[in-house]
Amino acid sequence: MNLVDSSGWLEYFADGPNAKVFARPLRDPEDLIVPTVCLYEVFKVVLRQRGAAAALQTVALMRQGTIVELNERIAILAAELSLEHKLPMADSVILATARIHAAHIWTQDADFEGLEDVTFVNKVRSSDS
Repeated sequence: MNLVDSSGWLEYFADGPNAKVFARPLRDPEDLIVPTVCLYEVFKVVLRQRGAAAALQTVALMRQGTIVELNERIAILAAELSLEHKLPMADSVILATARIHAAHIWTQDADFEGLEDVTFVNKVRSSDS
């Protein structure tokens, strides 16, 4: 299983410099899980930047994967992982979701760098290209 975190989805939808990295796991929606917190984060950013129609289209594409809702088991593990790895809430929920579903995380969020079962790519800033 694969899990692309919010930073990866946003990079992919923006066709950013790392979009090809995230296209790999996104090509196989049968093997993709999508935590509801990622839906929230991506919808919010796209809504702010491009409006409601674009945000709804984005969510429709994300829903091709298997949506995983936040539940008690994920919440408790997320709290433990947050303390263990000093992660913010959303990142700890993403990590807990991946661990419970034996999924590999794809991200450019530095909070995940060095964690097991994570493909981390450095975010390329516009001034870097």
